[in-house]
Order: sequence, then C-alpha cells, then structure tokens
Amino acid sequence: MPTWGIIIIVIIAIIFAVVGFIAGIYNSLVQLDERVNEAWSDITVQLKYRADLIPNVIETVKGYAKHEKETFQMVTEARTAAMGAKTVKQAAEAEEAMQSALGRIFAIAEAYPELKANENFLKLQSQLQDVEDKIQASRRFYNAGAKDLNTKIKTFPTNIINNFIGHFKKRDYFEVSEIEKAKIEKAPEVKF
Repeated sequence: MPTWGIIIIVIIAIIFAVVGFIAGIYNSLVQLDERVNEAWSDITVQLKYRADLIPNVIETVKGYAKHEKETFQMVTEARTAAMGAKTVKQAAEAEEAMQSALGRIFAIAEAYPELKANENFLKLQSQLQDVEDKIQASRRFYNAGAKDLNTKIKTFPTNIINNFIGHFKKRDYFEVSEIEKAKIEKAPEVKF
C-alpha cells in the first residue's frame, strides 16, 4: 500500500477518534443535565402535592381556631410563593417561609387537644410529614445531580468542549438560607 494511503487512513482514524471522544463527552453532559432536570421535576411534583394538602390543613384547623387569621394568611402567602417559584433560589426561600408557616399551624394544633385528636387532622399531618420526607429526598437527589453536572462542566477536557458548545450551565444548589444555616450550626441548649 502506498505511503499516502496509510497516512490518509491514520488521519481518518484520528478524526473519528476525536469526534467519538467529543460525542462521548457531550452525551455525558446531556445525561447529567437531564438527571438534574428530572430531580427538579421531582421536587416540583412534591411541592405541588404539599401545596394541595395545605388548604385541607387550614380548613381543618380553622374549625377549631377561628381567631388565628394571621397564621392562616401567612400559610396562604407562603403557599402562593412556593407555587410561583421559578428558580432554585426562589424555591429555597419559599420553602423556608412554608416551613415557618406550617410550624405555626402545628403549634396552634398543640393548643387544641380536640384538634390534635381529630382523625382528619392526624391523616393530613401524616401526609404532610410523608411529603416533607419526599421533598428532602428529592432535594438531596437534585443537589447530587447538580454537583455531578457542575463538576463535569468544570473539569478538563469537558470544560473546553463545553466552552466551545456553550450549552450547559452551572446549576444552583437547593440550600437553606444563611439564617437557617446559623440556626443549624448553633449548638442546641439543653436545660433540665
């Protein structure tokens, strides 16, 4: 075989190897991006389910604690904010408000023993706890996917290929606010 023929075959093989390498990196970015999108979708599904439960909780509590209008308004506003969140940061802020509002609702329930014993309220409370657990799991799954994608975007040679393509963007983590971080980091005081 002539020398030129071997050189052309080697050049074609190198081109195919480079194209295959770039395609592999691109496909791995697509997979990670879709995993993060799926995780975000899981979070929104759980948030929607919780938002659908909240009016039932409010109505149940209202029957026992009619004078707690401020708390009911706070829960309603927090629910609206959570439903309207478009970004991870907005969702995290809305989640913090929702947790606070739900905490107040359950504090009210503590003051009304007949409400605490109400079967409907107990079922709703159990469903809300189940949803909260699923939301926490979805957040962890989302953050793990965001970490994998962000790491892949930043590492060599993927960063060069992504800079050339420019399609994949760093994802924000679903984090608690600075105020909540301070509460978490502060050691609890135990008094007897």
